[in-house]
Amino acid sequence: MNARAFEETFHWLRTGGVRLAIIVAGSLMLVRLLKLASDRVARAVAVEGADQVSEREKRALTLAGIVKTVGTTVIVIIATMMGLGEIGLDITPIIAGAGVVGLAVGFGAQSLIKDVIAGFFIILEGQFAVGDVIKTGEISGRVEQLNLRVTILRDFNSGAVHFIPNSELKIVSNLTKEWSRVALDIGVAYHEEIDRVIGVLQQIGQDLARDEQMGPLILEPPEVLGIESFGESQVTIKALVKTLPQRQWEVAREFRRRIKATFEKEGIEMPYPTRVHLTRIESLPPKEQL
Repeated sequence: MNARAFEETFHWLRTGGVRLAIIVAGSLMLVRLLKLASDRVARAVAVEGADQVSEREKRALTLAGIVKTVGTTVIVIIATMMGLGEIGLDITPIIAGAGVVGLAVGFGAQSLIKDVIAGFFIILEGQFAVGDVIKTGEISGRVEQLNLRVTILRDFNSGAVHFIPNSELKIVSNLTKEWSRVALDIGVAYHEEIDRVIGVLQQIGQDLARDEQMGPLILEPPEVLGIESFGESQVTIKALVKTLPQRQWEVAREFRRRIKATFEKEGIEMPYPTRVHLTRIESLPPKEQL
């Protein structure tokens, strides 16, 4: 290396090299700040517990994850372009080529664009968020992750993780938005006095609402609506309980347990299907006389 080349290199290190180092350090710092901010939001929400998260906090958690992903991508792209410019490469053809490639990719990835648009409106309208329990088609579970392209669900029964493109979410039922409900159908025998049964169920609901553990989970006093239907061997009575989001299953299990225990104590019959098998016995022909 001659003196002129060494001088040019040294000059670039003092100017462009310093700027390149600042670009790299600044981009890394911004990415780190984004990650710290999103993690701080996640920890703040987790302090109250997953079951106590409000709708506003769920949306904040979801948006924090999206901002981190999108922000990191944008920072890396801008830093790369600026770094190439400092090295001395002409980034104008790169930008023009990226535009042409982006247009071609846009035509070839229409489903991806549909996913992103659908994800944007899901988040904008607050249809559901991270931590909600939703059902779409035959699939249901807790939303573990939501971004602009895909929704990730964790199945309650099998523990399987479902990756669903946002454009495939045609009809979504949010089971935990703002509040949840327990709907129980209780069957009793036809010979039972219905007014007495309803009174017993109302007393069970009142005791449940006053319970130290179950009471805070119940938003309104349980309701016993009356006779829901007539079956082949039972009269079905409908009862409703309004609960906190995601606590309906816990309340329903305790409600059923108390109903069974109280009915057994009060002698109220809860019929169950029975089957009677009849066997046909044919008479044998008489023995031939000798």
